[in-house]
Amino acid sequence: MSTNSDIAGSFAAGFARAIDPTQLTGDADTGALRDFPLMPLGEHVDMGTDENGKPLFDPRIMMSAEFRRNPWPYYRILRDHYPVYFNKLNNTYYVTRYDDMTECYYDDIAFNTIPKGSSNGVLGNVTHELSGVEHRRRRNLFGQHLVGKSLENRIPAIERLATEMIDDFDNLDDSIKQDKDGVRTIELGRAFAYEFPVRVVCDVLGFPEEAREHFFYWYDSIMGGLGASDTHKQGMEARQHLQDYVADIVKERRQNPTYLYDNDGNEMGKDIISKLCESQVDGDYLSSEEITALIALVVAGGGETTRGTIMNMWYSLLQHPDQYNAVVEDEALWDAAFHETLRHSNPIGGQPRHNTFDVEIHGVVIPAGSLIEMVNFSGSHDERIFKNPDDFDIFRDDLYSGKLLRSGYNKEGKCSHMAFGVGPHMCPGAWISHQEGVIGSKILAKRLKNARINTSMMPKDIDGESLAPIGINKLRDLWIDYDLD
Repeated sequence: MSTNSDIAGSFAAGFARAIDPTQLTGDADTGALRDFPLMPLGEHVDMGTDENGKPLFDPRIMMSAEFRRNPWPYYRILRDHYPVYFNKLNNTYYVTRYDDMTECYYDDIAFNTIPKGSSNGVLGNVTHELSGVEHRRRRNLFGQHLVGKSLENRIPAIERLATEMIDDFDNLDDSIKQDKDGVRTIELGRAFAYEFPVRVVCDVLGFPEEAREHFFYWYDSIMGGLGASDTHKQGMEARQHLQDYVADIVKERRQNPTYLYDNDGNEMGKDIISKLCESQVDGDYLSSEEITALIALVVAGGGETTRGTIMNMWYSLLQHPDQYNAVVEDEALWDAAFHETLRHSNPIGGQPRHNTFDVEIHGVVIPAGSLIEMVNFSGSHDERIFKNPDDFDIFRDDLYSGKLLRSGYNKEGKCSHMAFGVGPHMCPGAWISHQEGVIGSKILAKRLKNARINTSMMPKDIDGESLAPIGINKLRDLWIDYDLD
């Protein structure tokens, strides 16, 4: 599960931020649409140079299909020549280098908050739009239940839910499963990756099993209502339905808390809703509305990063059979595979900030109150930090793949990826997302014998033969073959 700095990156929607192409006229400064050719991976469209030979950068590239499939050479132009880039088309400053982003994330005074209103219309008064002491107090109300011993208590549920779903592959709908000549073909997203993390969140929060159907409605509607006017109304309705449902649960749990159990049925502690019902701020118990806001945040962020990471990880590993065979033979390498996936193909690519006062970075003065995007996509591909950053390599020796740290990791030649952010707003669900992705994949790998991509059912790149790259797109479908015998 991940809220990616309390899922701020989801609301930012990366670079494609609220621009109506039908309203764009004129040249690059005013935003006229432009067709960009699809280039070989790693090569960029020539956008010209200035009188000193410095590459020019046309911000309209960010709205193109070329950018979404082949972003890395364009991020490299930004990092090398425009490390702080002002995009006139959406009035946003982009910070693209790893070290600069890290410094900004840690500076809770100059960059003290995520932009107000980016999500609270759907989620309520959520913690990621708070800062300072108020943010720390409220974040810890639920963040403490997703780390350490509390996280260990969730592992039996993760294992049980993954096993249940994989056991049920025989009963999958024919639209996502085909059996022929001893080989089964499944679409991994609908068979497992999309639903699995949402089931885990539902379980560890402490919702009754009969709420699962509601839970998928809440999740899909709330996520769909973030930053999208067409679906905002449905998101608001889902959020109200969630609040009404939670109010009844809170009333009961205040008197009769419920518990989590291990695989042998032994009690391991109270579930998160029961714990929130006992929590206090300034001597007052949380209201049901405040608890709903915390739950809505976890609901909204509980699936997106984990879903995407499982899909991207399997897609990348199966295109590198030596790496996939290595994780199958040595399960300890799944941690490295998880972290390398988030470095290389993070499903959510940026986190927005407002600056409290004028700041200057690399000679660019950013006026107070500006919208600034910390481009995690770019930071995790910064060649100043990672060798051959555009290559997927679980064996790389410059990526830290140990226990996730809010402080990040940068020593002995190893650095953390930027997927979950660092500092005060690091994703509070990062740790359970890690457990879901690794544990679920370990169980999958044991059951999917001789797993390989069904290339005939997957989109192709511009040469018509190679598999389509992930880029900054979300992998929607992943068709996998495996042997039944």
